[in-house]
Amino acid sequence: MERIKTISRKSGAQAETYRPELLTDDEPRYLRRQKPVEFRRKKFAGRGWSFYRRVAIWSVAGIAGVSAIAGGVRFLLYSPQFALAKPDQIDLNGNKIVTRESVLKQFLRDRNKSVLQIPLDKRRSELEQLPWVESASVHRILPNRLRVELLERTPIAFARSGNQLYLIDAHGVILDRPQGEDWHFPIVSGVSEELPRDQRETRMQSYQDFMKAIDLVRSGSSEQVSEIDLVSTRDLRAVMTGLAGPTDPQAVIIHFGAGDFTAKYRMLAENFSQWQANAGRVQSIDLQYSRQVILNPDSSAGVTVAKAR
Repeated sequence: MERIKTISRKSGAQAETYRPELLTDDEPRYLRRQKPVEFRRKKFAGRGWSFYRRVAIWSVAGIAGVSAIAGGVRFLLYSPQFALAKPDQIDLNGNKIVTRESVLKQFLRDRNKSVLQIPLDKRRSELEQLPWVESASVHRILPNRLRVELLERTPIAFARSGNQLYLIDAHGVILDRPQGEDWHFPIVSGVSEELPRDQRETRMQSYQDFMKAIDLVRSGSSEQVSEIDLVSTRDLRAVMTGLAGPTDPQAVIIHFGAGDFTAKYRMLAENFSQWQANAGRVQSIDLQYSRQVILNPDSSAGVTVAKAR
């Protein structure tokens, strides 16, 4: 107990020696030992030499791969093994009227080029500009060949243009008549080249509808049609023979109007013999009006109006 008291007095003496009012504001009341700052050095951001070795290896491999690809592309584009060097490297199918020379002419600029450099879509489009070509396709056959497939246009009539006769297809495309070919078609007027293409196509559609309609009534009737006038879109006029029988050479002009060709031709086929017996030789027949037929006899007798049965 005595020792404890002694310590207490000593502590009091120390407290008197360091009175609070003697301490300045800048001096800390308690002096503490500061912990030194530790600095750690990171070796390559925590990645060892093995990581950078792998990166180097992959980089070298990547550069080698790119170089190999570039070399391969250059080989494919410029090697003689892939070059289109001779005309016989082009296979042509589907042509009958279109000559091989006119097709090969489209590939002259590709001579000695790699087949991989040839613009196939552009060559296809150029081939389809040839008059007799309706559609075309061009394919590569590695290493150094091309295959060309053609679909030629199919003419369905002769088109009259002045004193000249041309061929014309279902789309209104007028075609030159090739040598050595023999076609038997009706002659169509009103579809000359002066008419816009879409209007020619519309008129040729009317022509096809008419030919199909009369064949539905009597098979082979379209073979009796020699001429069709499509000048007026409101009146299709046809010159027909054999209306009185297969051996009848008489040519009659028939006005069929703008439609309903099946019913009108059926009425004509069922009544023509009777009309001719009543009116004599008939020059033309007008079927444009409903339930009324106008007959023009091939004489000065005038016009006869007949009723359809």
